[in-house]
Formats: sequence, structure tokens, C-alpha cells
Amino acid sequence: MHIFNRVKYQTPESVELEFVLAGIGSRAWALLIDYHVLALILITFLITWLFLSVQVLDWLTNIFGGDKVGIWLYAIALLVNYFIYTGYFVCFETLWQGQTPGKRIAKIRVLKDNGRPIGLQQAALRALLRPIDDTLFLGAFFIIFGRREKRIGDWVAGTIVIQTQPPSLATTFTISEQAKLLCQELLETANISAMLPDDFAIIREYLLRRKGMSQKGRDAVALRLAKQVKTIINLDKSPEGVSPDVFLEAIYLAYQKFSNFGQ
Repeated sequence: MHIFNRVKYQTPESVELEFVLAGIGSRAWALLIDYHVLALILITFLITWLFLSVQVLDWLTNIFGGDKVGIWLYAIALLVNYFIYTGYFVCFETLWQGQTPGKRIAKIRVLKDNGRPIGLQQAALRALLRPIDDTLFLGAFFIIFGRREKRIGDWVAGTIVIQTQPPSLATTFTISEQAKLLCQELLETANISAMLPDDFAIIREYLLRRKGMSQKGRDAVALRLAKQVKTIINLDKSPEGVSPDVFLEAIYLAYQKFSNFGQ
């Protein structure tokens, strides 16, 4: 069982590749950085455009006449703004193999659904659909509740966003007081001896990694693990008022004490 959402691909050379999908947290962090960079670029362009427009406005008005010159200059500025906005993501993701400055800092990357690097077509589709994803946070909704953690642009372009390095693993974790109290009860009422070392290792991995998980993913994994453990130790009734997270902490302690006693 894996805690983080992963995908596997088989290359034509029969090599299996496994990637960890980038969650909403790392993707939002990357987008925040990119939007700050974009804002600096757009502000620089607008200041330059306003300066040049003032210089040539009278000259263009004398040539074309009327007040429509100002409207045309405004329309051109909006059009160039849009090209800069989309071009930023298209250029960087195409030239930097699926990364923008924000994605590089957040250590995430865009790939095709088959695990191959994206090209101009995929980068362009993602960029063109980004305004739709940003509207009412539709993209975030699809990422959070979708199994493949894709926004609309990813579905249309056939892409996924992965982490370029594995999530860091903590070396210690905190056991709650409630779990310490529950531990003794479990030693008396549950069949802790039915647990295997592999079962204990999975629980330990979850407890070490849970801080790096989204709340949604953490709750889902804890609930699933807790159900499996209850079946293994023949625990029919769940302890009242105890969350799956605390229950797993208590099981972790109980198995440790049982193992030490057995030795």
C-alpha cells in the first residue's frame, strides 16, 4: 500500500516508471510564484506601453483622426497582455521540459499521461484553459476531488503533474495522550499478536508521512488503514470518540509493547 497518490507507466523498453502526483499544496505554491513573476512582467509592459502610447497618441490621431485611436491602443494592450499571460506558461513548459519558475521552485513537473515529456501542443492547451480553471477555483476543485489530481487543462491536454523528488520523510512523530491511554485497553481486548511486522511497518510509514499529506488524503488513508487493522486484530467494535489517526497511534504503541514483552 502506498500513502501518496502514485502512477505507474511501462516504457517501450519494458522499464516500469513510478511517479508521485503533485497535490494541491505544491501546485498552488508553484502557481503563486508564477503569478508574482507574471505580475512583474505585465506591470513592466503596461508602464512601457503607457509611455509609448502617450508619445504616439497625438501623431496617430492626426493620421487616422477621431477618438478611436485610444480605444484601439487599449484593445491592443489587452490582447498583448493575454499573449504574455498564456505565452509565459507555454514557453517555459515547452523549453523547460514541463516546468515554469514556480514549478521548478516547488519541485513539480508536467508530463504527458504516458509519462513522456510534454510538447508545444500540451503546453498550449493547458495555458489556454487556465483562465477557465482559475474561474471560481474550478481547477482546484478538480485537483482535490479527482483521483488523478488533474485540472480541466490537464484532462484536455492529456497531462499529469508530478513531484520531481519524493516527499521528505520525518524521523519522529508525536503520540497523543489519548492514544497512550487507548494503548493499554487494546492490549487487553484486541489480538495484537495477529499483526505482522509488515502491518506495523505500514502504520509506522503513515505516522511518519502524515504531516506531508493533504488533510483529505490523510483522513482517507487513516480510515482505510484503521479498517484493515481492526479486521486483523479481530476488533469488532471501534473505540468510542477515537479518530482513525489516534487509533493507529495506539496500535503502533500496543504492537511495540507486545513485541518487547514477547522478547
